[in-house]
Amino acid sequence: MTIRRFLFVLGSSRSEGNTELLAREAAEQLPAHVEQEWISLADHPLPDFEDLRHDSDHVRPTEGDAALLLDATLEATDIVIASPLYWYTLSAHTKRYLDHWSGWLRTPGLDFKATLAGRTLWGVAALAHDEEVVADPLVGALHNSAAYMGMRFGGVLLGNGSKPGDVLRDTEALARAKTFFAQEAPLARFPYETD
Repeated sequence: MTIRRFLFVLGSSRSEGNTELLAREAAEQLPAHVEQEWISLADHPLPDFEDLRHDSDHVRPTEGDAALLLDATLEATDIVIASPLYWYTLSAHTKRYLDHWSGWLRTPGLDFKATLAGRTLWGVAALAHDEEVVADPLVGALHNSAAYMGMRFGGVLLGNGSKPGDVLRDTEALARAKTFFAQEAPLARFPYETD
């Protein structure tokens, strides 16, 4: 049996926000033997991504926050993007992390895409809106990222909350959190591939 290793990438600008609380509720349901690593992007900020693909090769980061996040990403069997819904999409911290994937794709000897292929991408997001459809851009960004990488996509666990702790009163989200990581995650496909 392959040991599963979950990487929780926290994309909120504040600690212990509603998104993180919901992610921790879901993570509590994971079996004890499943490894978990939690990294806050606010505590480990990445620099703005510089697209060098036409200028030079990307160099593998060997120290600092970029190296920490790259190594953790490569070691994970399951990557959980925990980003609150900010202006109907991913937080800036989270988007910057995913932008760095573009550089890691072009880093010689890394085989970033081949390494992540077949692994699972999940999402957790809190939103301050009663209609979950407003989170479609966030869900679409994660789904299409998984499709591009050849990953499985477990979907996005959504919860409602604005003030700190609000999500813990969202009984429907808490109920979904109990089984969220137990579901089978299908291989992600772009919408045009499934029509």
